[in-house]
Amino acid sequence: MAGGEVRAEGVRDCGCGRFLGQRDKGRKGARMGEHKEFDEFVATIAALRAPDGCPWDREQTHASIAHNMIEEAYEAVDAIEAGDAAHLREELGDVLLQVVLQSQIAADAGEFTIDDVCRDVNAKMVRRHPHIFGNAQASTPEEVAGIWDAVKLREREAAAGAASVAALTIAEPAGGEPAEDEFASGTDGARASAIGVEMHLAGLLDGVPTSFPALMQAQKISRKVVAVGFEWPDEASVWAKVVEEIEEFKAAETPEDRELEFGDILFALVNVARWNGVDAESALRATCAKFRNRWAFMEGAAWAAGKRIEDLSTDEQEVLWQQAKAHERVQNQQESK
Repeated sequence: MAGGEVRAEGVRDCGCGRFLGQRDKGRKGARMGEHKEFDEFVATIAALRAPDGCPWDREQTHASIAHNMIEEAYEAVDAIEAGDAAHLREELGDVLLQVVLQSQIAADAGEFTIDDVCRDVNAKMVRRHPHIFGNAQASTPEEVAGIWDAVKLREREAAAGAASVAALTIAEPAGGEPAEDEFASGTDGARASAIGVEMHLAGLLDGVPTSFPALMQAQKISRKVVAVGFEWPDEASVWAKVVEEIEEFKAAETPEDRELEFGDILFALVNVARWNGVDAESALRATCAKFRNRWAFMEGAAWAAGKRIEDLSTDEQEVLWQQAKAHERVQNQQESK
């Protein structure tokens, strides 16, 4: 199939096409086989990347536009948090643009196509929802989360096993057992190196991108290790860890040590959030948004009084801060009615 071409076949070879077709009745949004607009969009991006296409699009690589993926995702989140459906629609389009463009770059290089991306993620969703597409049972979000983590762990173990076989096959000498002088020639070293690659691929935390925001990365790391049993016995123990890390921070003697210990405090607090079902990244984003709103109120109040906020004393700024909080409470009360 040509790079970027999409067949209008709906869900393929997942064993659930008929099931999805039945469930699709009465559901809002696009249905199986009704993806004309998506196909046209994919064709548009393919045309931009064609030899006679757009010079800018043609010269892009995976790496050159990688930052766009992060920026567009955050702008979509901003639209979600603002409750702006029209803006969200636009930003989701921008996110989709990054997915399709990256896929077309891959197709042009013979790596994979947008069909492969859709097929893989569909298979993943079916595989990770055995309570819908299989015989597993789950009636609460917590049970679903447990199933999801268990399936991901089995996927990782299966991938590690496949990588191990591949590594051993690559490293195995053509003649069978290595000769004595092959140790000196580096054959055994190559075998060990290949096995080392497999060991790295099998790492539990390798699937957590280091490019994630730090709080999100901490949450992912915490959740993954908890899934294999590395957990505190109760929430009180997590709070005790927070207190311990605070004391170590206070005792730190160098800037480098204080930085590391402060990181430990944050990591421990992320686990407090996890124990209470709080998304730490979302919580901090909400706090930042709240502070920005209060500060904007303070700036507006100062400006209305013919002053600049930076010219006010700390006491005067505190008065405006309390006014901003009172204004916020009134707004919240009005919105809750």
